[in-house]
Amino acid sequence: MKKRTIVIPHEHGGWAMVSVPFLLGLFAGKPQLMHLPLFMGWLFLYLSSYPFLQSMKNRANRRHWIKWGTIYGLLAACCLVPSLVSHPALLYFGPLLLALLSVNIWHTRRKSERALLNDLCAILMFSLSGAAAYLVGGGGWDRMMATVVLFSFLYFTSSVFFVKAIFRERENKRWIAYTRAYHVLLPLVLWAAGHPWMILAYAFSAARAFAFAGKPMRPSRAGMIEIVGAVLFVIFSAMLIQR
Repeated sequence: MKKRTIVIPHEHGGWAMVSVPFLLGLFAGKPQLMHLPLFMGWLFLYLSSYPFLQSMKNRANRRHWIKWGTIYGLLAACCLVPSLVSHPALLYFGPLLLALLSVNIWHTRRKSERALLNDLCAILMFSLSGAAAYLVGGGGWDRMMATVVLFSFLYFTSSVFFVKAIFRERENKRWIAYTRAYHVLLPLVLWAAGHPWMILAYAFSAARAFAFAGKPMRPSRAGMIEIVGAVLFVIFSAMLIQR
């Protein structure tokens, strides 16, 4: 890698996890001008975490990784200041984010980033951006905030099951069964949460799991399916989350 190359995360799913939960929280509350610097700060935090984590497992060009992590981190701080000044309660998310990030760091140092626990902690960390967006949009520490986090967590967990079922765990019949069982149980979880109509937002996810789990698939096709799924989830969530 050239030392002058700008560092951009390669995980395409990460971009969806940065934006989708935030949009969900925005729809659950009321869009505000302050959402813009909050989102930019969250985006730069994500961009900052990538090179810092890379520097922990890849000693080559370590100075380059740290440089870009620092640049993104400073940009994140500048963007987050207005949101933190206007909504100091956002600081309460800090300890939980740090705790979840520590799990990611632990797995990164041991080069076990593909572990399910690591994935789930990362998903929960990204899902908290929806809670922050909801809070800035006039929401409170209420059931709707928990619902926003839950919906995002459930959706991206379904993506983890699906992606593993078509790549690393394609030959694992037990994993295929887990993937399908997860999507069968989704309606029960949504009904228990008081949002049975939200199953429509997960219908595409369930369909892809039953249609493609255990079958080989090109990464480009899997990426397109993930994009379609994320867009449909956002559209249906915007229509149904307040029901």
